[in-house]
Formats: sequence, structure tokens, C-alpha cells
Amino acid sequence: MSASARPDARRNASPYLYGRETEAIARVLEGGQYGHTDVTEEFERRIADFLGVPDAVAVASGTAALHTALLAAGIGPGHEVIVPSMTFCATVQAVLAVGATPRFVDIDPTTLCVSDQLVMDAVTDKTAAVMPVLFGGRPVDLSAIQEQLDERGIVVIEDAAHAFGSRHGTRRVGANEEVLTCFSFGPIKNLTCGQGGVVIPRTPEEADTIRRMRLLGVVQSQGERANTTSYRVEGFGLRYQLSALNAAIGLVQLDGFQAAEDTRRHLWRTYRDALAPLDGVTLIDVDVDHAVPHLCQVRIPHRDEVFANLRGRDIGVGVHYPPNHTQPAFAAWHNSLPATEQTGGEILSLPFHQHLTETDINLVVTALEQALKSAGGW
Repeated sequence: MSASARPDARRNASPYLYGRETEAIARVLEGGQYGHTDVTEEFERRIADFLGVPDAVAVASGTAALHTALLAAGIGPGHEVIVPSMTFCATVQAVLAVGATPRFVDIDPTTLCVSDQLVMDAVTDKTAAVMPVLFGGRPVDLSAIQEQLDERGIVVIEDAAHAFGSRHGTRRVGANEEVLTCFSFGPIKNLTCGQGGVVIPRTPEEADTIRRMRLLGVVQSQGERANTTSYRVEGFGLRYQLSALNAAIGLVQLDGFQAAEDTRRHLWRTYRDALAPLDGVTLIDVDVDHAVPHLCQVRIPHRDEVFANLRGRDIGVGVHYPPNHTQPAFAAWHNSLPATEQTGGEILSLPFHQHLTETDINLVVTALEQALKSAGGW
């Protein structure tokens, strides 16, 4: 990629490639098998090894990961799922897809994540699952209430779409055997497959269930089906498998992931230091010592005016995300979430991707300072 074509502060997010992805895709194309193949299964093994877990089940997207995890955990009609309103709408749509009811919960405005107390305050007799969102890559530790949740038969399903590579203490997110963890490998994630996702199951039985569901309920693998005159369909399923083309990209990305960790932490800390002198700007804490940051977000006054000013300066700011409990699609489950509602009007996502330089970040922060002054924020 030429210097002139390098994504910079004009882009809010951008995929980062390590140089061998095209070659990896070409090998799959030349092999003539583009669906679920041994390349997909190699990707699963490599992900499991990286995380230090027994198994990983690859699916077509992060949304597919959430959907199949909920199904594998037995979540369905009559059940409530505690979910923060501050998340991408895919989290909520996965709950609705299994026929369950979202119970929106407030967040800690300093992290944009749920806390132990907020979760327990939302539990009812109908609660069957809690879906913490690891916002911006920040790990969410619910271990203090795990025993209480277990006693009530409530499963924890982590929406770790932003958090591949982050850690709970010394263990990677996904390595907690008491939790179902769902990752997204979409275009701009810390690790991209182009599109893809992975579920980290708690048991071999959950792994088997998800593998059947992702292949339309068919028990036999693609390779096994090629050597027999029949196959067996054992239950409900969807076409959620991860293609070999996407898995090939993911394998190259995994080889380069240490660079992603190092670069993303460095960029986030560079923003932190540059933003520190600005009055009225609050940086959302991602716990950078444990997270592999996916976003860099601030809370600011006059957000909409500042947003428009910066976009007018060709600075690629964004908003992650409009609160879901205020969306028309989810109006039936609206409740009062004061921290979410206030934060939803203040958050701003700064350009954040591995192509950025320190010069780009200084440009963004200088423009933010000027936009705040123009908006009368100081």
C-alpha cells in the first residue's frame, strides 16, 4: 500500500493486513473448495491454542456466534436475557432470534460496561442468561457473582466482539470455563477474517451442538459426507459455517496478532497522554494493561456539535453506539437507564486503527480541542 493510500485520521476504523492474506486466499481458490474445509478446522485449532482452551467453534459472524451460543445454552421463549443497552444492535437481535426477551440494564459510565451490582439488580425469576458486552475490548469480570448466577441457573454468555486478545488477569478472554464466549472477526476487528466469528464452548457437548447447528443440523462433516451415500440431520440448524476463504485470512491475522496487541495498546496510550491536558474531555477506560483496545472513546459536552465540526474537518469520528432501549425496534422493552441515556449523548469514538501514527493522533486531538472551543465547551 502506498503512503498516499494509507488510511489515516480521516477513517474512523480500517482493516489492517499483514501482507500474506492475498496469497492465503489464492491457495484456497486454487484448491477449489471454498466452504467449510480443513482450513476452517485449522483456524479453530489455532484459535483454541492461542486462547489456551480445549475447543473453539468457528461460525460465519459474531452475530451467528451469539445466536448459536444462546441456542446451545437452551435460551428461548419465556426467558429473559440481561443485556446492556449500550452495545451494537446485533447483541439484542440475537436475543430476539431465539425468542427470548431482552432485559436492558444500565452501565458504569466510566467503562461503558455492566457491573456485578447492576447485573444482580436486574435479575428476575425469568432471567436465564446474562450477556455482558466487553465494550471497546475491556474485560468484564463477573466472577464475584458467578456462584449466585449458578445457583439460579443463569448462564453467562460474553459478547466479546471487541475483545479478542484481551485478558482476565493472566488468562485470555474466552479461557473461563464457566462462561460461553463469543468473538467477532468482522472487517475492522482486532483480528479480521473479512467476516467470521467463534464460540468458545464450556463443554464438549456444547461444542457438538454448535457444530451441528452451524451446518444445518447435519452431523457428518463435509469430508465425511463426501465418502458416503447419505447423511443424518439431527435437529435445527442454520448455514452458519465459516468459509475456508475467511479462515485463511484469519490464520494470517493470527500469525501477526502480537503486532496488533502492541500497536493498539501503544496508540491508545498515545491518545491518553495527548488528551490529558484537555478540560471537559473524559477518556473511557478500557483497562489497557489487560485489554487489546478496539475503540478509543471520549465523553464530551456538546457532542453532536463537536461531531459535526470534526467531520467537517475530515476527521473520522463516530458514535458507538446509540442506546438500543431507545430504538423503535426494541421499544417494547424500554426502561429507564439514566447512565446509558446520559452517556449516549456524550460519547464520541475517535479514529482508531493500526494504520494511525502519533502524528495522526496529535492532529485528531488538536482538532478536538478546537472543536470544543468552537462549541463553547470550555
